[in-house]
Amino acid sequence: MSIIIDGKAISKRIRESIKRKVDECKMNGLIPNLSVVLVGEDPASKVYARNKQKACKEVGIKSTVVKLEENTSEQELLEIIYRLNQDNTIHGILVQLPLPNHIDEKRIINAIDLSKDVDGFHPMHSGMLMNGQAILEPCTPKGIIRLIEETKQNIEGKNAVVIGRSNIVGKPVAIMLLQKNATVTIAHSRTENLAKLASTADILVVAIGKPRFIDRNYVKEGAIVIDVGITSVNGALVGDVDFDDVKEKAGYITPVPGGVGPMTITMLLENTLIAAKGAI
Repeated sequence: MSIIIDGKAISKRIRESIKRKVDECKMNGLIPNLSVVLVGEDPASKVYARNKQKACKEVGIKSTVVKLEENTSEQELLEIIYRLNQDNTIHGILVQLPLPNHIDEKRIINAIDLSKDVDGFHPMHSGMLMNGQAILEPCTPKGIIRLIEETKQNIEGKNAVVIGRSNIVGKPVAIMLLQKNATVTIAHSRTENLAKLASTADILVVAIGKPRFIDRNYVKEGAIVIDVGITSVNGALVGDVDFDDVKEKAGYITPVPGGVGPMTITMLLENTLIAAKGAI
């Protein structure tokens, strides 16, 4: 029977620490400030933006949501970002993705000031992560590493398999595991004998966007299983891992919801605090 890695409880503890540090900043005249840019009326994006604003309030970080119409032009959005870049009272800028189809996401991300890119998506941050020099690490991979470390199991020397190769999760978490001295394999939709490969992993990170795709046949006895996926199925949120099937075989497993999700927002708060301190 697996030990559940409780992302909510871990996040709560980390947020309490962040709040203490934010309070210290305020005593010294520094108010950490996050600006979230929301384009359009995508329901999920609106929920994410609201949750981020709520989390900021919880730890004392100032936050504002810049709401823009769906038909906002790319140039208009760029001008807003440039203005936020120049505002010394704002320490973190986050553009909620996805953006409307007429806007080039890469161009928008590239326009964010590197020191304010609290999502860690800027290509310069990707390069710095590769070189082990990242100051603002991408939030979800950063949260995943914290969750693995919470198990108190050594990462060094372990065999890690990451299923998913996105620039947001798969690739960066693989690099971060490698920096922790794991032996890392990145698998994806074209990988042959995926179940056989996954079942060799001491640490299995799944980020493929296919609900309940990973069953016990993909999991090594006693493995650490981190489920990044979240999909609504018949009104219920489920992950990429068939939790009920896998929990009997894994050593440690994250639930969905309540695993990686809370940690992503918590790492955003931490990155905003880091960015604010770096702006002094």
